[in-house]
Amino acid sequence: MDFSDYTKAHQAWQEFLSKNAGAMGGMGAGAAGMPSFAFPNAQFAFPSGAGSMPQLEAGWWWLPSVKPEAWQAAAKWYALDTKLDDLIAKDRRFRSEAWTKQPFFQGIRDQYVRTAAFWRDLLQGAALDDKEKQRARFFLEQWLDAIAPTNFFATNPEAIEKAIETKGESLKHGIENLVHDIERGHIAMTDESAFAVGKNVALSKGEVIFRNDLIELIHYAPTQKTVHERPLLIVPPCINKFYILDLKPENSFVGHAVAAGFDVYLVSWRNIPEALKTLVWEDYLESGVLTAIDEVREHASVETINTLGFCVGGTILACSLAVLAARGELEEFVESATYLTTLLDFSEPGDIQAYLGESTYAMRVKQLGEDGTNGLMSGAELAQAFASLRANDLIWSFVVKNYLKGEDPPAFDLLYWNSDSTNLPGPMYLYYLRNFYLDNKLTQPGALTMLEEPIDLSLVTIDSYVYSSREDHIVPWKSAFASAELWGGDVEFVLGASGHIAGVVNPPIPVKRSYWTSAWPAENPEAWDAKSKEHPGSWWPHWYTWLAKRSGKKSAPRKHKVSKLGAAPGQYVLEKI
Repeated sequence: MDFSDYTKAHQAWQEFLSKNAGAMGGMGAGAAGMPSFAFPNAQFAFPSGAGSMPQLEAGWWWLPSVKPEAWQAAAKWYALDTKLDDLIAKDRRFRSEAWTKQPFFQGIRDQYVRTAAFWRDLLQGAALDDKEKQRARFFLEQWLDAIAPTNFFATNPEAIEKAIETKGESLKHGIENLVHDIERGHIAMTDESAFAVGKNVALSKGEVIFRNDLIELIHYAPTQKTVHERPLLIVPPCINKFYILDLKPENSFVGHAVAAGFDVYLVSWRNIPEALKTLVWEDYLESGVLTAIDEVREHASVETINTLGFCVGGTILACSLAVLAARGELEEFVESATYLTTLLDFSEPGDIQAYLGESTYAMRVKQLGEDGTNGLMSGAELAQAFASLRANDLIWSFVVKNYLKGEDPPAFDLLYWNSDSTNLPGPMYLYYLRNFYLDNKLTQPGALTMLEEPIDLSLVTIDSYVYSSREDHIVPWKSAFASAELWGGDVEFVLGASGHIAGVVNPPIPVKRSYWTSAWPAENPEAWDAKSKEHPGSWWPHWYTWLAKRSGKKSAPRKHKVSKLGAAPGQYVLEKI
């Protein structure tokens, strides 16, 4: 293949763009013939769009702080004798032999690698505190990811070779994929037509036993001859749908818990419609968790229950338990609490803090109104924000495969769930940002009042099981450790391998990953980790043993009247944004 073939392929791309400009809704062509993305229903890559991010968060404000000697040191990357082999070997985007067949593309690759290394070294030499440097590094990496030559047809030899081999069919299908994604308002990460909630995901049998405007409460059908007498209430995150915990039978957290002999109930949060846009944080406590606790106790005919919260569901659960503690009712209603990758101490909130600052909050207030009642926080925008935390994996890889190479994404249940996002009410969202992420008030006893009760997590004296993931970029494990220190009762702290989702959803079979345990309390996370013991496989059986001790004796499952509200997974999980 000679260079003229690449030129012809690029010309074919440009001609196709020109002929289909009308069908593509006025989408312009950017650098090197790469389409510029103007999705009608969601901003591409960055929340509210990269162009509208406040300057402090997304700009080049840090450049004046670069030390003079750092400029000279970073310039080494442009010296011709500087070796790039190690950097290239670590970047899987350039593993194809196509990048070495033509000197033109090899030069483009090398220039990009040099430029990226130069800017990273330059930032390392800036006189910034740790938080400022982390924020600057995040947006620098966003920029470097976006300008990679792999993302543009004219500078991606793999895409060009495929266009030549398919006589332009890959280009044609890539444009078709792009048009479909524009119409949907998001980049397709999986074959969305391959999944249907209640058909091949969220399959655990059960029924909806309660419904209000905010939640449905699902009771799962026992599968064992005997179950523990004290039920378990699961509170999943409200920014995604609950079936991450019930994807398929093999990895269903819900299904495995039922099979372990626990009587399982679960909150299914509403995908907030326009009519409910004025809901506040306290509604998620009163009409959400506290109502669910009462309904489970009544349905199961028990005095106390066990509870579990996942991610922001854990934060909502923690606040609800603090309200009960302030009322003197906690130990009358709740036996224990489990927290999966949950933040309560927001001093180090992970990569997402790059998007969180006073100017960002002011932008949200302008968008949603001073009290938040002017609108909804779009689930699609939240999904794009979280995707941008891992832009190469969750954005640009799909741009390259779906559009430049014309490939269809494979069916993947986890990515289907990831794209099935939910709206949040404006007042609730602003409260969450202001009081937790920005002001970190949950760490200050009495700093917050919810449902007319002062919030003090140290008054929550029931037993707690706290799980965190070692590679979690949303809830860093050391922040989960700091959060666990806020409780007043006994704590079992467990650290698992992998990240925010994969660490949690890690069934016992097949045996993979591992988890660590150690004595609690410990002086600090490092001291805990230094004395920890590693165990191969899933942490689920360890938790089952812990929970069983707090779940009472086993007996035949209770008999209940058939609910008139319908079967699991219910109605709310089916609502689309």
